[in-house]
Amino acid sequence: MGHTRDDWSQRYTDGLGFRPLGQEEMNLLAAHAPVPDNGRALDVCCGTGELAAFLAKLGYQVDAADYAEGALARARAQHDAVRWMCLDIEHDDPAELHPEYDLITMRLGIAFINDRTRVVRGLADRLREGGALVLITPVVANTPAERHHIALNDQEIQLLMEGFGQTDRFEAEGLAVLVLRGPSGSFTTAEKLRPQPQAVFGAAVVVTDDAGRVLLGRSTRGMWELPGGRIETGEPVTDGALRELTEETGLTARPEDTHPLTILHDDRMDVRRISAVVRVTAWSGILGLPEPHRFHRWEWFDLHDLATLGTIFAPSAQALAAVWPGVLPDLPPVHSYPLAAPAPHVAGEPPEAVRRRNRMADAVIAGGWAPSARVQEALREVPRHRFTPESPLAVAYDDDLAVQTRFDENGRTVSSISAAWLQADMLEQVAPEPGMTMLEAGSGGYNAELAARLVAPRGRVITVDLDPYVIQRAQRLCAEAGSGQVTPVLGDAGLGAPGHMPPGGYGGILVTYNSWDIAPAWREQLAEGRRLVVPLEMHGYTRSITLRRQGGVLHAQHWTYCGFVRDRGAASRPTPTTSLADGTVTLRWADGTPQDTTGLEEALHTPRHEVPTGVVLPGGYSYATLQLYAATTLEGFCRLAASDTALVAAPSPQEHPAAIATGGSLAYLTIVKILDAPSPADRRWEFYVHAYGPDAPTLAQRLVDSVRDWDRHVRETGYPAMTVHPAGTPLADLPPGDLLDKEASRLVFQWPGRTDAANRSGPHPLQATAE
Repeated sequence: MGHTRDDWSQRYTDGLGFRPLGQEEMNLLAAHAPVPDNGRALDVCCGTGELAAFLAKLGYQVDAADYAEGALARARAQHDAVRWMCLDIEHDDPAELHPEYDLITMRLGIAFINDRTRVVRGLADRLREGGALVLITPVVANTPAERHHIALNDQEIQLLMEGFGQTDRFEAEGLAVLVLRGPSGSFTTAEKLRPQPQAVFGAAVVVTDDAGRVLLGRSTRGMWELPGGRIETGEPVTDGALRELTEETGLTARPEDTHPLTILHDDRMDVRRISAVVRVTAWSGILGLPEPHRFHRWEWFDLHDLATLGTIFAPSAQALAAVWPGVLPDLPPVHSYPLAAPAPHVAGEPPEAVRRRNRMADAVIAGGWAPSARVQEALREVPRHRFTPESPLAVAYDDDLAVQTRFDENGRTVSSISAAWLQADMLEQVAPEPGMTMLEAGSGGYNAELAARLVAPRGRVITVDLDPYVIQRAQRLCAEAGSGQVTPVLGDAGLGAPGHMPPGGYGGILVTYNSWDIAPAWREQLAEGRRLVVPLEMHGYTRSITLRRQGGVLHAQHWTYCGFVRDRGAASRPTPTTSLADGTVTLRWADGTPQDTTGLEEALHTPRHEVPTGVVLPGGYSYATLQLYAATTLEGFCRLAASDTALVAAPSPQEHPAAIATGGSLAYLTIVKILDAPSPADRRWEFYVHAYGPDAPTLAQRLVDSVRDWDRHVRETGYPAMTVHPAGTPLADLPPGDLLDKEASRLVFQWPGRTDAANRSGPHPLQATAE
């Protein structure tokens, strides 16, 4: 007998069903579940509806639910006065159910539910005071052996009756009828016989000095170990940890400075090993060697050096990774049970970190990325290196470097700490104010702590990420080195964080990953007049755009050239591609519909059509606005990736130049050095258009005209006015401009010189400059 939804539905469609409702069952229901005034009943696993119809005849308002649509079809055809619902009571969202019932019944269905204890308690939660839950089930003693799967034994029935203040069991023609009332929330504890010893319980003690370095001992077993050892019978974890610390190192600590963080569990041969990770936040004494028979010496280590130490005792390595996730990569899996107690803040950093941090801040300020005193102060105060403990200080405080902190199974970066100049710029744009609650979409820790300094002392930063590891890492690193004003939340950041949103909305929203679209939740959860800063992908080009909310419309106020890791949430979108020339040439349709390229494969091997545009740039001149101008105004726009530079002369493999393609023809933009010089500023570059196929001259001219239009109207004016409207906004309600439709939003670009553009759909790269 099938147990899937389709199996059951087909069973009922074929005319089969369960045992008919018997008179004894009806008598028991009438006697033990009399109908109160305006009584409401729910029949779960209702089948073809006989019991639901009987309850309606008794006078109940009846809801009836079954997960087999075939059963409900028959029920609807045979019975009136019942509200029928297609619902899997074990797995579906029960939102359709009424919050309270006087009677809930389940007939001949409980044996088919796996989590029956949970389901019964969930149903009991919907009983009004004095209401009854009636379960009717076959019993094993009265059921043939080959059909025991549809029945319950006495032990299983007794389990269903636990947790209720009043329970009655009746028999009805071989069926057990359970009438359960007064669900109880109390519990008792019980003990088994004395267990066979098979586990060892120990503590791993994590101690750091005033420079943030961790203490490890070189043991006589030829490995590095944290202080720690076995917890004695009856000994509290903190007492055992402090005892082991003193016995092995000579250091002492107070119980109030000793914090169990998590319990680790793994198996070593035939022994279950359980380790309490204990963080000591303050200590006294002189480091010594009280147990030379166990340790050769003790040393303090920089965290970024741990991965180079050679052999580390496995429980010590796991404990270090529990305190600083990522500090030791590729450890074998271990069960971890974090404790609910608040994690401690621990001070300590070397003077070199302060020096490098100030130098980083100086570079960011000199670049013009942090004009406000408050952002400058945050850059100098927040210890960036403590949010990337696996990195040397020189890497952590490189102002122009994004530090990669998480990789997928293919080695691609999926989480990072962005370059300090970009973080400063985005924070300046979101404009946090003291006391506000701010949302960060995409977590890491450091950026949230920078924002926390800007909303201090009473503000809060909610940082959301869908990766449990990233959230765990942010929680631990913010606890160790943060302000206490950051709340990491596990979830899809594209949905925002409605449960933490203050009245009126967030005072600012900062997105720290490449987003293909503007999530509706961001606009809806942003306070009126406040700013959303988001790295938005438009035809594959990413810009950090500052958007100010005015009603239901977002208005662009600032643009920054950037690149982040891509969205991995529900709103992520793969880029459609067309592969040519054995994969050496690829057309990328990031926002457009892939065009018919029939014949283009052959056209790439024909003579190339080349047209100079006459538009010349000095070295170092940015043409980032040209990329977006072409992308949002040209039909058939795509981007070109080519590894065969003899076939396609792209300026660089990383740039993926602008292109247009239709039918069997292609045109793309490249840039050619026409004057060399020792200094980049004295060099000169000219845009050229290369084209292939029968329509090569026409496509090339369209691209040439676009470059020349940009040169005349946009080159010196910067990015355009742009507004973001909800998807579905009628064209008549949009301002004139070039339209780029996303799934959840409509972007309107008002480029200078595009006076005839009336809502026409136009079709981490390196900074686009002529060097």
